[in-house]
Amino acid sequence: MAEYLLLFRGGDPSTMEGGSPEKMQEHMQLWMKWMGGLQEQGKLIGAQPLFSTGKVLKGTKKVITDGPFMEGKEMVGGYLACKASSYDEAVEISKGCPILIFEDGIVEVREIRELKM
Repeated sequence: MAEYLLLFRGGDPSTMEGGSPEKMQEHMQLWMKWMGGLQEQGKLIGAQPLFSTGKVLKGTKKVITDGPFMEGKEMVGGYLACKASSYDEAVEISKGCPILIFEDGIVEVREIRELKM
């Protein structure tokens, strides 16, 4: 089995029907159910949300700036690492992601390359 990284963009639950705490909790339950199912199947490696703030290092001079600064829908909001037998299976796994209930929700599926040292 290969390992895949799912990167989540867009889909701010605070915009759901006024962003009520109940709606946000309901949305979080969808995430927990989805990830719990992957855990039960032995396919979940790990997952975490990310803060919207950070630092960016750039170029040979290693210039450090605050960031990332981009549109919210472009910013990576979290990730999930999973095991799958193929890209097709990883894409099928990603179709269950709760971020896709949002019009601007995006899941990027990337295979993790094994580093040979």
